[in-house]
Amino acid sequence: MTALALSTPIPAKRSKAATVRQHLLLTAQLRVLLVAAIFAGVALIAVVRIGYFGLSDRATRITSLEEALLPPRGEITDRNGVPLARAFPAYALWFNPRALGEPDNPLVRTPQQVAAELKLVFPDLDEADVARRLASGRPSYLRRRVLPEEANRVQDLGELALELPRETERHYPQGSLAAHVLGYVDSEGRGHVGMEQVLNEHLTDPASRAQPVPLSIDMRVQGALEDELRRGMLATNAAGAGGIVLDVDTGEILALASLPDFDPNRIDSDGAQQMFSRVSSEVYELGSTFKPITVAAAIDAGTVRDFGRRYQASRPLEIGGFRIRDSHPLGASLNVAQSLMHSSNIVTGQIADELGAERMRRTLMDLGMHERPYIEVPARGAPIWPGDKWPRLRNITVSYGHGISVTPLHLASAYAALVNGGIWRPSTLHRLEPHEVPKGRRVFKASTSYRMRQLLRLISTDGTGRSADAPGYRVGGKTGSAEKAVGGRYSKRLLVSTFAAAFPMDKPRFVIVTMLDEPQGTTASSFQRTAAWNAAPIVGKLVPRIGPMLGVMPDDTRDVDISDLRPLLPGVGE
Repeated sequence: MTALALSTPIPAKRSKAATVRQHLLLTAQLRVLLVAAIFAGVALIAVVRIGYFGLSDRATRITSLEEALLPPRGEITDRNGVPLARAFPAYALWFNPRALGEPDNPLVRTPQQVAAELKLVFPDLDEADVARRLASGRPSYLRRRVLPEEANRVQDLGELALELPRETERHYPQGSLAAHVLGYVDSEGRGHVGMEQVLNEHLTDPASRAQPVPLSIDMRVQGALEDELRRGMLATNAAGAGGIVLDVDTGEILALASLPDFDPNRIDSDGAQQMFSRVSSEVYELGSTFKPITVAAAIDAGTVRDFGRRYQASRPLEIGGFRIRDSHPLGASLNVAQSLMHSSNIVTGQIADELGAERMRRTLMDLGMHERPYIEVPARGAPIWPGDKWPRLRNITVSYGHGISVTPLHLASAYAALVNGGIWRPSTLHRLEPHEVPKGRRVFKASTSYRMRQLLRLISTDGTGRSADAPGYRVGGKTGSAEKAVGGRYSKRLLVSTFAAAFPMDKPRFVIVTMLDEPQGTTASSFQRTAAWNAAPIVGKLVPRIGPMLGVMPDDTRDVDISDLRPLLPGVGE
């Protein structure tokens, strides 16, 4: 019997399950391949990017996390760490006429309406100029250094063409205070005018910009100086003013001010006109403030020994057809102390004549008055120097501050040498450590310096500088009022009034020079224009404000000993 092989049929359900299983397996494989492809693509992109950065210079621009976290420009502080200039995040106002894709009609409102709205946000904005720029349809910056609150108000206008890109700006927290010392930074990040220009490389170098740079300035003293100068300038309707406070033993400048000033946060055409400093950039004939220098040179040279000697003061000096007079009659004769107290041109001229032109010229050269002043700022005024050979008349006029033009900074450094024991040192805007103070050079004998402290003190107690005598601070100084030269001739209407002072005179620590350019006779100055009535009172008000800040307290029990001069000064001290 033949066995028949019968095939067993596969159930339909099992066949269907196998098909589904195969389909799921295929789907899983495809997903794995897709994920692998994605990872491969990401890896390829990463490799390409790494290769790109490795071959381009962009990789060298960021060398470390530390550098990435540094400010783009270093900070400047005063001597006590008060910030004067720092970087801060801000905005710029940029006009993008293509913001809406319609360069012919980029604004919702008219350019005039938008400019008027922006004027409400920025009161100092030139509305007409902005309207013209908006109407031109050309992209441009409308304003730099936009503060966050100002940016919010611009956004509220709803004009998409007014864009506000983020920028890092230079900010001056003290506003216009010490503007001539600091200068400013332009929109490209470059420093100009003051210490911003001097320190530009240091402040932008990654190796040094992390550490703030301390200046010699004390902002407390700076604020007081600017305040008193501004009051004096406004009270006398002067065209300008300048002042400096100098440490006599180090040459450090604690305050330097020039008015009118400018705001480095807002540089415009008007501000640019005020950037030249009247203290370090412009030169003046500083008048009778030169008389103590003349007397000191004569004492050093031995041509003034007898302080009881009387010099005739009743007749003008006649030199080469020129007549040298005093501003008013001072009596038949005067001794040296009286000539300084009452500011006699006639007596000073005689002292200079006996001293001789060469010794006078040499003294002024030792005081640095033949060259630009020693200070770090780039704009330094060149003196109008009389040359190498001084005729007799030139020597006499220079002795009382005419025929030579220097900066007030020159004068401050000279007075420091007059009162500190006779050592001239260059001035500086850098804060100095004790070991960094320059040795300086000797100009006057120590005994001469002591004598000058006596004489300068007498001028403030009983002479033309009485309005500078702040009680308890032992101020000494000398007034100077010089006619300005206009068109080659001296103008009777235009004066430069100066007061050069030091305190405390028993142990001098600081020199102050205040100067008013073209002061007018007003009620505040008793209708007088000379330094005794306008520049000297500024010092008298300033010293009590800054003395305690600088560690000098009022003391009525101390003063310079002038007992050896009193017998020569009838009525003084009585």
